[in-house]
Amino acid sequence: MPSPTPLSPALLTDRYELTMLAAALADGTADRDCVFEVFARRLPHGRRYGVLAGTGRFLEALADFRFGDAELAALRAQGIDDPRLLEHLAGFRFTGDVDGYAEGDLYFPGSPVLTVRAPFGQAVLLETLVLSVLNHDSAIAAAGARMVGAACGRPCIEMGSRRTHEEAAVAAARAAALVGFSATSNLAAGARYGIPTTGTSAHAFTLLHDEEAAAFRAQLDTLGVGTTLLVDTYDTEQGIRTAVEVAGPELGAVRLDSGDLAIQATSARELLDSLGATKTRVIVTSDLDEYAIAALAAAPVDGYGVGTSLVTGSGAPTVGMVYKLVERDGVPVAKNSEGKRSVGGRKHAVRRHDAAGTATAEVVSPAPVTAGEHDRQLVVPLVRGGQLVEPRTPAQALTAARELHERVRGTLPQEAWSLSRGEPAIDTVTA
Repeated sequence: MPSPTPLSPALLTDRYELTMLAAALADGTADRDCVFEVFARRLPHGRRYGVLAGTGRFLEALADFRFGDAELAALRAQGIDDPRLLEHLAGFRFTGDVDGYAEGDLYFPGSPVLTVRAPFGQAVLLETLVLSVLNHDSAIAAAGARMVGAACGRPCIEMGSRRTHEEAAVAAARAAALVGFSATSNLAAGARYGIPTTGTSAHAFTLLHDEEAAAFRAQLDTLGVGTTLLVDTYDTEQGIRTAVEVAGPELGAVRLDSGDLAIQATSARELLDSLGATKTRVIVTSDLDEYAIAALAAAPVDGYGVGTSLVTGSGAPTVGMVYKLVERDGVPVAKNSEGKRSVGGRKHAVRRHDAAGTATAEVVSPAPVTAGEHDRQLVVPLVRGGQLVEPRTPAQALTAARELHERVRGTLPQEAWSLSRGEPAIDTVTA
């Protein structure tokens, strides 16, 4: 039986978007010019900064946001049969504008990371897609950035595919690469985004063979002496001795996946050196997060493989971004719900820096903000009239985001690098 045709990103939405649209079409308000903003009221508890990720994925999806015959049939099957609504959806094309922070930039409470200007009947349909992408990817990027910082220059490898949804795994690998992870285990991420992929073997491969040495020889014959051998299936010390005996002192690396990793890494390094394998690297895995990586700072570790904690946001699986109407027909509008108040009007944003280039404040205002000598305007055009301002391939978009992130994270004040809970690294100032 042939595989079903993939449905459009247009169905990656909540039904209430269509309910609102149907009512707006009926009463004539669907064509009102609207501005929606995406922002987070606060950072996840104790985090010092946020990292914007997912903008590139959203823009990719926006280009394919269509209601074709298959999508309309799926709606009818769910009881959505309003003729006016279905006719509107059949002809849907996004013709509005999108502005926002460049992907990879930092953000803070109240930062207008994405702004959509379009008729209500277009803009309202994007809410779920925007938030599902940005909330997920930004959570992974923030966790990954903390891990990269804790690693102090040692490489981190993303290997969390087996700990999350299959498509979330691809998005997580992309977000991790954006903040500095050097490789991923996920082949789809490698194919879509050009991220280097890596992987050697699991304990099952060693257990498959009658002897550990036989498993090592098979891997070396296939992958070469530069491979990484998993040495803790049985006895770690003996595993290292066997690995060097089979591969020789030019063995690329050994991997430790159990026990007290600081002790294990120190013992492994000493043993490798005594066997003449002074250039063989020590790679550690096993439920690492930013705190575990930081605790290994003094250990002779050459790289980290990170899985579960990364793809689940290391305790913050979403960053709480919201999509709020802030302007209607040029008039600012705002909600006044207790604990969920918003500020009306389309926002502008500038990040202040001191003379040394260190960020000092996030200035957010409904009026244009003048940037000083050391400051940076944050909002850039992304879409005009439904068309991308700067079309890029998925790999090009990721590369640009990674390069920007590398530049801007260097502007954070020193306290931003602390893993202890605290307030945002810089204040958000409303001008």
